[in-house]
Amino acid sequence: MAHGVIIGAGPAGLTAAWELNRLGHGAVVYEQDALVGGISRTCEYKGYRFDIGGHRFFTKVQLVQDLWQEMLEGEFLVRPRLSRIYYDGKFFDYPLKPMNALLGLGPIEAARIGISFLWSQAYPAREERNFKDWISNRFGGRLFEIFFKTYTEKVWGMDCTEISADWAAQRIKNLDLIAAVRNALIGERTRAGEVITTLIDQFHYPKHGPGEMWESCTRKLAASGVETHLRHRVASIRHGGGRVNSIVVEGPDGTQSEVTGDHFLSSMPIRTLMHSMDPAPPRTVLEAADKLRYRDFLTVVLIVEQEEVFPDNWIYIHSPDVKLGRIQNFKNWSPHMVPEEGKTALGLEYFVQQDDEVWSASDEELIALGTRECDHLGLASAGDVVDGTVIRMPKAYPVYDDVYQDALAEIRAWVHGETSNLQLIGRNGQHRYNNQDHSMVTAVYAARNVAAGRAEYDVWDVNVEDDYHEDVRDAEAGAASGDRMVPGRVTEPTIEALVTDAFARYDAVALGVSVGLLAGMGIFLAMATLLLRGGEEVAPNLSLLGQVLVGFQASWGGALIGMVEAGLGGFCAGWFLAKLINFVIAFEEQRILLGVEEQAVDLLEGSDR
Repeated sequence: MAHGVIIGAGPAGLTAAWELNRLGHGAVVYEQDALVGGISRTCEYKGYRFDIGGHRFFTKVQLVQDLWQEMLEGEFLVRPRLSRIYYDGKFFDYPLKPMNALLGLGPIEAARIGISFLWSQAYPAREERNFKDWISNRFGGRLFEIFFKTYTEKVWGMDCTEISADWAAQRIKNLDLIAAVRNALIGERTRAGEVITTLIDQFHYPKHGPGEMWESCTRKLAASGVETHLRHRVASIRHGGGRVNSIVVEGPDGTQSEVTGDHFLSSMPIRTLMHSMDPAPPRTVLEAADKLRYRDFLTVVLIVEQEEVFPDNWIYIHSPDVKLGRIQNFKNWSPHMVPEEGKTALGLEYFVQQDDEVWSASDEELIALGTRECDHLGLASAGDVVDGTVIRMPKAYPVYDDVYQDALAEIRAWVHGETSNLQLIGRNGQHRYNNQDHSMVTAVYAARNVAAGRAEYDVWDVNVEDDYHEDVRDAEAGAASGDRMVPGRVTEPTIEALVTDAFARYDAVALGVSVGLLAGMGIFLAMATLLLRGGEEVAPNLSLLGQVLVGFQASWGGALIGMVEAGLGGFCAGWFLAKLINFVIAFEEQRILLGVEEQAVDLLEGSDR
């Protein structure tokens, strides 16, 4: 019977132990922290329970759903979801709803967004190398600045031009401004025409937080003879002969012991893993490991003497004048997270780097900072804050930059060649910014490989679905894990692809909507400005538009009629113009390709002479 040694008691590590035990194989788990659950843990302070970020329980994988039900001793609550964006003193729906956003921003800002979007369609960034290019090409630069730039830079601690376009491509997959407007007006539909069932209105959640499930899982494993050793740090991993032979574990009292096993499953951060290898990997592998970057995280928990503070589960803070990135209302996740009536627990989330100014501040300084920022934003009065605590979580988010893929490939090649009985699982174990259910699937695959005695499952390839976590199509339900997929490398382009990429085609609907929006809003704003000024003779020149626009006159009703008619006319003009431009572009492409083919033939014939 194979025996598995598991490093880490997060979702991946505990799931691996669970599956190995189910398959009749021995296992033991070592965790350096005092709590199980990894980033999905639930912490406690004076009876108040809170997460390290919020964790909705939703999956498209029946296997994972079944595991959750088996592991949890208590019950899953069905909770209503409300999340919003806070920007410029206003709240905006999240996921973004175009009408809500445009009305909240006002007509002038809406016009700026329309102009910016039109400009991005006419002059897109030719090569989408970074997050800013990718977003601006699809939403326009102004919408990027409002709803993407500030929060993204808070989370990752770097300029959006330094963040890989890959991350945008897999986090905001298949979304564009025109599709969002269309879906808001007529509803989102699948290719077959059926309306997509969205899962954004409610979610499942353990009564006492996600940590309740992992604590329950640990107790059930212990009852089956699988021990989880907390506060045990893996100091080194001894390998030789193409295998890992043992690990050296340091206990809470500082004493070290050697643990042997047949198979080893690691969910510890890859950078730490590589530097724990004994003997050390080649210099190139260690250099690759050092290129992997992480974003750290801390939560300032404020106990507020108010029964209700705001209705949201969480709020994204896009205001650049505070350091706060997101705020959780744990009482709205589950009322059982707060032990006292008349009080609320808020989790203020700061995205940081270890040893930076915020991370290094004392708990008292951080509680004071959080109190000031909540009061400044008008979310909770400083006078109502009666207590607080701070939780720090290092290496919470693997960073996707422009070097991580090559670095990861170098490490994977070495692990595969030198440690055949070592499998990497989970978020930090694979340096993948994924969800809890994806981490669990990697663990199940690894455990089944142990049971089979060979690599029947690829733990690096568990996601087979294109769509992200928010939506599920009935026809595709159960397809996969909700992994935030790591994009593959671009293949070598053909001549045809190079020529096509050299010419920007216009989206006819996008150009039509943009021109229509500008025309309609222009007529309305011009008429509204003159009407507000008043006078005996209001807009005599604009009144002449009544000869073109049916029903238009110098009145508020006429302004609305003019906006609608000008919008429709602008849409038709923009749509026709885009089609005409695309026709000319297609003709020019064919002319260039024919010229290339003729030159190629001449070269070949010349070489035969």
